[in-house]
Formats: sequence, structure tokens, C-alpha cells
Amino acid sequence: MSDIVVIGGGIAGLSAAARLSEHFSVTVLEREPATGYHASGRSAAMFEQNYGLPSTVALNKASAQYHREANGGYLSPRGLMIIAAREDAEAFDDDVVTMGIERISKDRAVELVPILDPAKFTFAGYHEAGYDIDTDRLMQDFIRQIRRNGGAIVTKAEVTAITRQTDGWQVVAGGQTYDAAKLVNAAGAWADTVAQAAGIAPIGITPRRRSMARIPAPEDRDLRNWPMFFGVGESWYAKPDAGALLVSPADEDVVAPQDAWADDMVLAEGLARYEGMVRTPVIRLLASWAGLRSFAPDKALVLGPDPDEPDFIWCAGQGGYGFQTAPAASQLLADLVRGVTPALPHDLVAQLLPDRLRT
Repeated sequence: MSDIVVIGGGIAGLSAAARLSEHFSVTVLEREPATGYHASGRSAAMFEQNYGLPSTVALNKASAQYHREANGGYLSPRGLMIIAAREDAEAFDDDVVTMGIERISKDRAVELVPILDPAKFTFAGYHEAGYDIDTDRLMQDFIRQIRRNGGAIVTKAEVTAITRQTDGWQVVAGGQTYDAAKLVNAAGAWADTVAQAAGIAPIGITPRRRSMARIPAPEDRDLRNWPMFFGVGESWYAKPDAGALLVSPADEDVVAPQDAWADDMVLAEGLARYEGMVRTPVIRLLASWAGLRSFAPDKALVLGPDPDEPDFIWCAGQGGYGFQTAPAASQLLADLVRGVTPALPHDLVAQLLPDRLRT
């Protein structure tokens, strides 16, 4: 019997299990053949402190030191740029304020991303403090921490039954039975499904699809020093990736929990918005895929014990911010499970607890 079973082997579940393994015996159950398979394996892998709701930004900032320093650090310089047409001046001004970026000239924008067409945009802003996250190494280090502390990670372990026992929980997964005093629900898009299987009221987790295309380096250019660049209001974005360019329509279409795939029409519309700002048309795709970003009704993360069943702990609603927030979110979760006072401010913690979603 473990002290804690964690359902879900993405970045949320792995980071939570790693923190908890310092104090409890932990078993992670992942339905897929490998950890990090769904949303965590399809991330844009960007760290930008000012990205997200105020509660998300606070978690980002609380995670920054870990990202920079733990195990040699996980960040490398990238930078972030936003461009906008004349008719989008108001939305551009909002982005400048919200994301804390500096206005730059069109010439500077083209210097940073040479394929931009200066005839197609009017405004540009740049923020140097945007970084790539080494997501694979971050997950692998959390896995090593779990195993070093005696924890177990079981793949191909789809949960088929959850039963409340007098002394905890019994979980059937992958044909095996696991007993634990506490259950952490880090099942991503399936978080409400897991809750219902455990007899816990769902909280309204909504999966939304995010599509991505990988295209060849435009004009065979060296993209290594290009920033990630966005359309105003995150109407699309592009990011260098191992000699190619990732382009996303930044879609958020509601879908059922699933192994997501890119919708061809949505992807085409996003690529057209990208082409509307550059000189180089998209001739072919190297690959395309999609992931699910899962949101609570208020789009803030959901972290902590369920108010009606304290031994059922939510670790859900990361909404695309899972890697950015993982260090602080996992520490907060571990503090709440242990019953110690979190380092984060009380008012911030209140914005993240599942209690806020119960009426």
C-alpha cells in the first residue's frame, strides 16, 4: 500500500509526485506506454513570467528560480515578440501592458525575424525575458527524484475502477489493484472523469485543442536566435524548433478528452494568419499534431484537497501553463497535502483551491 497514488504521468503528476515523494510513499499511474504522452509531450515549451491570469503569473514567478537554478537550470534564451496591423492598435496596446513588453521599431522587428514583411504590420513589441524550457530534462529529473525516494511509476495503467475504502482508496489500473491513503488527480483532460469514477463531483474541467504545424526553415535560414513571435491577442504564434519553425493557430476549440489531432481547416486558417505577416508562404508541412489544454471554469489552476473529500486531491486545470508553473504548483500541492503553511500568499492560494468552484 502506498501513502499516495497519483493518477496521471504528465508534468503535473510527475512534479507533484516528486515533491510528495520527499515525505510519502508514492505510486504514479499513467494510462499510456510512456510518461508525458499527451499535453506534456506537445508543449510549446516556453517560459514567460507575465503569461496567463494573475494567479498563473504568480505561480510563474514563484517557479522562476527553480527553472533557472535547479539541477543546473532548465532555461535557455529565446525572447518573445508581438506584431500587429494598424487596425489592431488597441489590442496591441493591451498586450504591451499585460505582458510587460517594450515597443520596438519595424526595422528592429525585421532584424529579429527577417521574414517579416514590413508592409503587413504596423506595431511590434519585444520582451527579452522569454525562455525555452528543456521540458524533457525537467520531466526526467522529476522521475529520477520519485525513484530515488522509492516511488514507483507504472505505465500502461489505465484506471478502470476507483473505490473509497474506510482507510483510503483502492484503484484498479492495468489489471492491477493499488491501495493508498490519498489519491491525487493529475489526469489532465480526464480529471473530471477520474473524479466521477471516485464518486467525487466534477469541477468542470474543459479540454481545448491546440494545433501545431512544423514547417521547414523559411528560406533555409538559421533560426536559432529568432524569438518566439505572436500575432496580436495570440491569434497565432511561431517558434523555432530544432532547425524548423513551429506555427500554431492558437486554437482553443472544446473537444472531448482524447488523443487529439490537428484539424486541417483550423490549421490552414492559422497558417494563413501567419502568412499574413511574413514574406514567405508555407509550401509544405514537415508534421502536424495537436494537444489538449484543460481549463477550469475560471481558467485558474485547481490545486489541493477536495472540500467534500480531503483525501482526494486535485492537480488539474493547468491550461497550457503546466511546465511554467510546475515547480511552484507542485510545492504548493505538497504543502497542502502535508498540512503545512504554504510559502505562497494566502489570497493566492485561495484562488487556486478547488473550494472556489463548489457552490
